[in-house]
Amino acid sequence: MITALFVALWAGICAIDDIGTQMIRRPLLIATVVGLIMGDLQTALLIGATLEVMWMGVGNVGAYSAPDMISGTAIGTALGIAAGGTEAPIALAVPTSLLAQQLLILYRSGIVALNPIAERWAEEGNFDKIFRIQYIPMTIAFLIRAVPTFLAVYFGADLIAQIVAQLPDKIITGLNVAGKIIPAIGIGLLMLMMLKKAELWLFLVAGFTLAVYLKLSVLPITLIALPLALIYDLAIHKNTQAVASNQNTNDEDYDL
Repeated sequence: MITALFVALWAGICAIDDIGTQMIRRPLLIATVVGLIMGDLQTALLIGATLEVMWMGVGNVGAYSAPDMISGTAIGTALGIAAGGTEAPIALAVPTSLLAQQLLILYRSGIVALNPIAERWAEEGNFDKIFRIQYIPMTIAFLIRAVPTFLAVYFGADLIAQIVAQLPDKIITGLNVAGKIIPAIGIGLLMLMMLKKAELWLFLVAGFTLAVYLKLSVLPITLIALPLALIYDLAIHKNTQAVASNQNTNDEDYDL
């Protein structure tokens, strides 16, 4: 039980880091600490390296909640060490991360209710309350990772399978639909913030055409985009210099 508590505490700490600096939430580091807690560092390093490669490109984009690598790594590593193998963690990490992903969608949808409260306190200039309200989402994020991790490590892998099996189909379907819609909203919000100039939307159209109609993957699209971005940047730089030069010339004529 003590081991399960320490592993759950570490998962909760990584959860707080996930909404902060995001420095310790990677699978390799999570698995390493779990290995130190359970006294099998070598197996933990093997498991962590495998999960790090598997989740290397996973990340949140906008409002999209990716499969939770924190719960998946902590639970998968702990149960893998207990089982004495490196194959089981991958089979356990994936369903665990997907289950935690649904909890994160509910969590991030629910804490939006705190925004009007914080805005009202900001208008009143009550910054102490605004600071203290941050503890609410931090506590919820901690519990979302720590409680499932403790239950899974303490009771074993069967608990995860039973929880997933007991969820109603309507809830699973609804959460899956929300998980598919939220990425589009997140990417849309990012584009509204990043694409301030009208001509930049042409790059978006070009990337969409290369990906959808020419079936190119990310790497060739990136290699095509690099020289185009360089040419665009040089053109903008030269245009800025020309405008500045003309302005200086006009100022000199005015002085004469």
